[in-house]
Amino acid sequence: MTAADNSFSPSERDGLYRAIRERRDVRSQFLPDPVPADVLARLLQAAHHAPSVGFMQPWDFIVIESREVREEVHAIYKRENAKAAANYEGDQASLYKRLKLEGILESPLNLCITCDRTRGGPNVLGRNSILEMDLFSTCLAVQNLWLAARAEGIGVGWVSILDQQQLAAALKLPDHVYPVAYLCIGYVSEFLPSPELETKGWRSRLPLEELVHGNTWGEQIQSRELEAALTGKTSI
Repeated sequence: MTAADNSFSPSERDGLYRAIRERRDVRSQFLPDPVPADVLARLLQAAHHAPSVGFMQPWDFIVIESREVREEVHAIYKRENAKAAANYEGDQASLYKRLKLEGILESPLNLCITCDRTRGGPNVLGRNSILEMDLFSTCLAVQNLWLAARAEGIGVGWVSILDQQQLAAALKLPDHVYPVAYLCIGYVSEFLPSPELETKGWRSRLPLEELVHGNTWGEQIQSRELEAALTGKTSI
């Protein structure tokens, strides 16, 4: 008996790595073109096929097309952004105020991915020790959707500068449902060659070789082959 061939073809593999490498948090490049229903359905299917602890599938998806709802969420953003801006001083404060950090009203579609913290009952396989595993699982659904969107030529922006309680009220969420990710979604004029915060000088990507440890924190990795591959700037 021979093992099944579960490998991807080189082109399939390269496509996956390209989606990972070229995924961007989009804020400024949204086009008004609507996202077709079949494309959105594929994105939601991709999110729904994310792994989840105990197969609890804690996510729900709120498709937000209403201008009224989006304006209410945008008002929450503006209040929270003013608070966030106060954390910075000098040149950093000036740069922060110039950054565009959301596309709530410009994008043709908003999507909130939530986590039902009661799904699966009081005892979920694999969640006994780490209660936040439902939240972590929902984040995997967000990433699945984000990569699928990039493969479809669709931009996604995660708006994190929001008061979660106010957002939950605006979306009329039940008490046991937590809003994990508020996303702006739509076709874009371009995908920037580098992350926008890097391009604007806010932060640079950290060197991967400085973030890999061996066996315990701070120890050098034992594999010389891996070390050489990391320092040789092996690229996906």
